[in-house]
Amino acid sequence: MPDVVVLDHGSGNVRSAVRALEHVGARVELTADRDAVLRCDGLLVPGVGNFHACAAGLAAVDGPRLIDRRLLTAAPVLGICVGMQVMFEDSDEPAATPEAGTGQWPGRVRRLAADVVPHMGWSHVRVPDGSVLFDGVADERFYFVHSYAATSWDLAPPSGAMAARAPRVTWAHHGGNFVAAVENGPLSATQFHPEKSGEAGLRLLENWVRSL
Repeated sequence: MPDVVVLDHGSGNVRSAVRALEHVGARVELTADRDAVLRCDGLLVPGVGNFHACAAGLAAVDGPRLIDRRLLTAAPVLGICVGMQVMFEDSDEPAATPEAGTGQWPGRVRRLAADVVPHMGWSHVRVPDGSVLFDGVADERFYFVHSYAATSWDLAPPSGAMAARAPRVTWAHHGGNFVAAVENGPLSATQFHPEKSGEAGLRLLENWVRSL
Protein backbone atom coordinates (compact mmCIF):
# COMPACT_ATOMS: atom_id res chain seq x y z
CA MET A 1 0.00 0.00 0.00
CA PRO A 2 1.85 3.17 -1.17
CA ASP A 3 2.07 6.15 1.16
CA VAL A 4 0.67 9.32 -0.42
CA VAL A 5 0.76 12.81 1.08
CA VAL A 6 -1.82 15.37 -0.02
CA LEU A 7 0.03 18.63 0.53
CA ASP A 8 -1.89 20.78 3.00
CA HIS A 9 -1.18 24.33 1.83
CA GLY A 10 -4.57 25.86 2.55
CA SER A 11 -6.35 24.76 -0.63
CA GLY A 12 -10.03 23.97 -0.16
CA ASN A 13 -11.93 20.86 -1.19
CA VAL A 14 -9.13 18.37 -0.53
CA ARG A 15 -11.15 15.74 1.34
CA SER A 16 -12.56 14.34 -1.90
CA ALA A 17 -9.02 13.80 -3.18
CA VAL A 18 -8.04 12.07 0.07
CA ARG A 19 -11.05 9.75 -0.12
CA ALA A 20 -10.45 8.97 -3.81
CA LEU A 21 -6.82 8.04 -3.17
CA GLU A 22 -7.81 5.84 -0.25
CA HIS A 23 -10.43 4.18 -2.45
CA VAL A 24 -7.80 3.17 -5.02
CA GLY A 25 -5.45 1.66 -2.47
CA ALA A 26 -3.20 4.39 -1.06
CA ARG A 27 -2.43 5.14 2.57
CA VAL A 28 -3.08 8.89 2.66
CA GLU A 29 -2.01 11.72 4.96
CA LEU A 30 -3.06 15.37 4.62
CA THR A 31 -0.10 17.36 5.88
CA ALA A 32 2.62 19.90 5.11
CA ASP A 33 5.14 18.23 7.41
CA ARG A 34 8.53 18.38 5.67
CA ASP A 35 9.66 14.87 6.56
CA ALA A 36 6.35 13.32 5.53
CA VAL A 37 6.38 15.20 2.21
CA LEU A 38 9.92 14.08 1.42
CA ARG A 39 9.63 10.43 2.45
CA CYS A 40 6.21 9.52 1.01
CA ASP A 41 5.90 7.39 -2.12
CA GLY A 42 3.77 10.00 -3.91
CA LEU A 43 2.95 13.67 -3.30
CA LEU A 44 -0.33 15.14 -4.53
CA VAL A 45 -0.50 18.93 -4.88
CA PRO A 46 -4.13 20.12 -4.92
CA GLY A 47 -5.33 23.56 -5.94
CA VAL A 48 -8.57 25.45 -6.42
CA GLY A 49 -9.43 29.11 -6.94
CA ASN A 50 -6.89 31.78 -7.78
CA PHE A 51 -3.43 30.87 -9.16
CA HIS A 52 -1.61 33.47 -7.07
CA ALA A 53 -3.39 32.54 -3.83
CA CYS A 54 -2.48 28.90 -4.46
CA ALA A 55 1.14 29.81 -5.20
CA ALA A 56 1.29 31.93 -2.03
CA GLY A 57 -0.11 29.05 0.02
CA LEU A 58 2.52 26.74 -1.43
CA ALA A 59 5.28 29.23 -0.64
CA ALA A 60 4.05 29.53 2.95
CA VAL A 61 4.69 25.81 3.55
CA ASP A 62 7.97 25.75 1.56
CA GLY A 63 6.14 23.82 -1.17
CA PRO A 64 8.28 24.87 -4.16
CA ARG A 65 11.51 23.75 -2.47
CA LEU A 66 9.96 20.48 -1.27
CA ILE A 67 8.68 19.74 -4.78
CA ASP A 68 12.16 20.50 -6.14
CA ARG A 69 13.73 18.16 -3.61
CA ARG A 70 11.39 15.32 -4.55
CA LEU A 71 11.87 15.75 -8.29
CA LEU A 72 15.66 15.83 -7.94
CA THR A 73 15.42 12.27 -6.59
CA ALA A 74 12.75 11.21 -9.14
CA ALA A 75 10.12 10.98 -6.38
CA PRO A 76 6.62 11.25 -7.94
CA VAL A 77 4.48 14.39 -7.73
CA LEU A 78 0.95 14.84 -9.09
CA GLY A 79 -0.66 18.30 -9.42
CA ILE A 80 -4.42 18.73 -9.83
CA CYS A 81 -6.27 21.74 -11.33
CA VAL A 82 -4.59 24.91 -9.99
CA GLY A 83 -2.06 22.49 -8.51
CA MET A 84 -1.11 21.84 -12.14
CA GLN A 85 -1.14 25.51 -13.13
CA VAL A 86 1.37 26.47 -10.41
CA MET A 87 3.89 24.08 -11.97
CA PHE A 88 4.25 26.74 -14.70
CA GLU A 89 6.06 30.04 -14.25
CA ASP A 90 3.22 32.53 -13.97
CA SER A 91 -0.42 33.34 -14.76
CA ASP A 92 -2.45 36.14 -16.32
CA GLU A 93 -5.06 35.71 -13.58
CA PRO A 94 -5.56 39.00 -11.70
CA ALA A 95 -4.30 39.28 -8.13
CA ALA A 96 -3.66 42.10 -5.68
CA THR A 97 -0.34 40.45 -4.81
CA PRO A 98 0.99 38.39 -7.74
CA GLU A 99 2.94 35.27 -6.83
CA ALA A 100 5.11 33.31 -9.23
CA GLY A 101 4.55 29.63 -9.89
CA THR A 102 7.09 26.95 -9.11
CA GLY A 103 8.62 27.16 -12.60
CA GLN A 104 8.91 23.42 -13.08
CA TRP A 105 7.69 24.02 -16.65
CA PRO A 106 8.23 27.15 -18.75
CA GLY A 107 5.23 29.15 -19.82
CA ARG A 108 2.34 31.22 -18.61
CA VAL A 109 -1.21 30.23 -17.69
CA ARG A 110 -3.77 32.25 -19.68
CA ARG A 111 -7.51 32.90 -19.67
CA LEU A 112 -9.44 30.52 -21.90
CA ALA A 113 -10.42 32.07 -25.24
CA ALA A 114 -14.02 30.87 -25.14
CA ASP A 115 -17.46 32.48 -25.29
CA VAL A 116 -18.42 30.78 -22.03
CA VAL A 117 -15.97 30.91 -19.13
CA PRO A 118 -15.46 29.13 -16.79
CA HIS A 119 -15.20 25.84 -18.58
CA MET A 120 -17.36 23.72 -16.30
CA GLY A 121 -18.37 20.17 -17.11
CA TRP A 122 -17.28 16.96 -18.79
CA SER A 123 -14.90 16.94 -21.76
CA HIS A 124 -12.99 14.44 -23.84
CA VAL A 125 -9.21 14.70 -24.01
CA ARG A 126 -6.62 13.83 -26.67
CA VAL A 127 -4.14 11.43 -25.12
CA PRO A 128 -0.70 10.67 -26.63
CA ASP A 129 0.51 7.11 -27.13
CA GLY A 130 2.22 5.49 -24.19
CA SER A 131 0.36 7.35 -21.44
CA VAL A 132 0.50 5.67 -18.03
CA LEU A 133 -2.07 7.92 -16.38
CA PHE A 134 -4.73 7.33 -19.04
CA ASP A 135 -4.21 3.59 -19.45
CA GLY A 136 -7.69 2.17 -20.00
CA VAL A 137 -9.48 5.55 -19.91
CA ALA A 138 -8.10 7.48 -22.90
CA ASP A 139 -11.55 7.59 -24.53
CA GLU A 140 -13.40 8.71 -21.40
CA ARG A 141 -14.55 12.19 -20.35
CA PHE A 142 -13.22 14.07 -17.34
CA TYR A 143 -14.63 16.85 -15.17
CA PHE A 144 -13.21 20.36 -15.61
CA VAL A 145 -13.96 23.59 -13.75
CA HIS A 146 -11.55 26.41 -14.60
CA SER A 147 -11.18 29.74 -16.40
CA TYR A 148 -7.42 29.63 -16.97
CA ALA A 149 -5.07 27.01 -18.41
CA ALA A 150 -1.75 26.53 -20.16
CA THR A 151 -2.59 27.10 -23.82
CA SER A 152 0.85 26.12 -25.13
CA TRP A 153 3.58 23.66 -24.24
CA ASP A 154 6.92 25.47 -24.30
CA LEU A 155 9.34 22.91 -22.88
CA ALA A 156 11.92 22.08 -25.56
CA PRO A 157 11.82 18.38 -26.50
CA PRO A 158 14.85 16.30 -25.55
CA SER A 159 17.06 15.09 -28.35
CA GLY A 160 19.29 12.12 -29.02
CA ALA A 161 19.15 9.26 -26.56
CA MET A 162 16.80 11.27 -24.31
CA ALA A 163 14.11 11.67 -26.99
CA ALA A 164 12.27 8.59 -25.74
CA ARG A 165 11.73 10.40 -22.42
CA ALA A 166 9.88 13.34 -23.97
CA PRO A 167 6.93 14.53 -21.87
CA ARG A 168 3.52 13.16 -22.82
CA VAL A 169 1.11 16.08 -23.13
CA THR A 170 -2.66 15.53 -23.22
CA TRP A 171 -4.85 18.24 -24.76
CA ALA A 172 -8.49 19.35 -24.49
CA HIS A 173 -10.53 22.04 -26.22
CA HIS A 174 -12.73 24.88 -24.93
CA GLY A 175 -12.66 27.90 -27.20
CA GLY A 176 -9.15 26.77 -28.13
CA ASN A 177 -6.72 24.03 -27.26
CA PHE A 178 -5.27 23.84 -23.76
CA VAL A 179 -3.09 21.43 -21.81
CA ALA A 180 -5.30 18.93 -19.99
CA ALA A 181 -2.54 16.76 -18.49
CA VAL A 182 1.21 16.26 -18.53
CA GLU A 183 3.38 13.23 -17.74
CA ASN A 184 6.96 14.45 -17.44
CA GLY A 185 9.10 11.86 -15.66
CA PRO A 186 8.25 11.95 -11.95
CA LEU A 187 6.10 15.09 -12.37
CA SER A 188 2.53 14.60 -13.60
CA ALA A 189 -0.48 16.89 -13.49
CA THR A 190 -4.08 17.20 -14.65
CA GLN A 191 -6.09 20.35 -15.29
CA PHE A 192 -9.30 18.42 -14.63
CA HIS A 193 -10.35 16.92 -11.30
CA PRO A 194 -9.87 13.14 -11.38
CA GLU A 195 -11.41 12.85 -7.91
CA LYS A 196 -14.64 14.31 -9.37
CA SER A 197 -14.51 12.39 -12.65
CA GLY A 198 -16.33 9.21 -11.64
CA GLU A 199 -14.94 5.80 -12.48
CA ALA A 200 -12.61 7.19 -15.16
CA GLY A 201 -11.01 9.57 -12.66
CA LEU A 202 -10.63 6.82 -10.09
CA ARG A 203 -8.94 4.62 -12.70
CA LEU A 204 -6.52 7.45 -13.52
CA LEU A 205 -5.65 7.90 -9.83
CA GLU A 206 -5.28 4.13 -9.49
CA ASN A 207 -2.88 4.15 -12.44
CA TRP A 208 -0.80 6.81 -10.70
CA VAL A 209 -0.85 5.03 -7.34
CA ARG A 210 0.18 1.75 -8.97
CA SER A 211 3.08 3.52 -10.69
CA LEU A 212 4.50 4.52 -7.30
